[in-house]
Amino acid sequence: MLEVTDLTTSFGSVIALNAVSMKVKDSKITTVIGANGAGKSTLLRTISGLEKPSSGSITWNGQSLLNRRPEEIVRMGVAHVPEGHAVISALTVEENILMGSLFRRRTHKRDIALATEELYTLFPRLLERRKQHAGTLSGGERQMLAISRALVSRPSLLLLDEPSLGLAPLVVEQIIDSIKTLSEKTGLTVLLVEQNANTALGVADHGVLLSLGKVVADRPAHELKADANLRAAYLGY
Repeated sequence: MLEVTDLTTSFGSVIALNAVSMKVKDSKITTVIGANGAGKSTLLRTISGLEKPSSGSITWNGQSLLNRRPEEIVRMGVAHVPEGHAVISALTVEENILMGSLFRRRTHKRDIALATEELYTLFPRLLERRKQHAGTLSGGERQMLAISRALVSRPSLLLLDEPSLGLAPLVVEQIIDSIKTLSEKTGLTVLLVEQNANTALGVADHGVLLSLGKVVADRPAHELKADANLRAAYLGY
């Protein structure tokens, strides 16, 4: 289980996360929703070690993630897919995926090939384009590749930041359905950050609503989705 307790992250005088507390249950999809500037991406970046909090705690399976380097957190089974379909354009699809296996290559060489095959099954389009440079892919394909690069490390926890950003609805549906299937089949724990609340709450087991860096709701996803007053007040619809 991932536990975040009284987490505060600031950038100068700006408090991006203000005493945030939440839990992410094993083998479940938990989504964090909220408007732009709510602190969603900062939350993921703080969990993965890219930002340093000023106070609070983060534990994963009972071990603290604070004051650890990002690569050490990856080795602990936490993989982060940042927003923006971040891939290395000059490398092929295959090479991008292999980049995600760097921390496992010495001890799990045989499993890397198996993990890669499983990812091509999850995203068949990547298999068709495995020799292409990532820069030639569509936005949806780049997002699939970014997720695959994280998954090849066999994480127990996937931090997924705005996977729907800039993508067509049908592509978003395919990606989200694939993640849900993977979670159900393998027990992968997912912390999904999304501005598209309908999409996120439709796939998640639990939802956390952030507003200006604070938690304003923490409920089962179906309850948040059904709360019209909460949606109107914080999500604008």
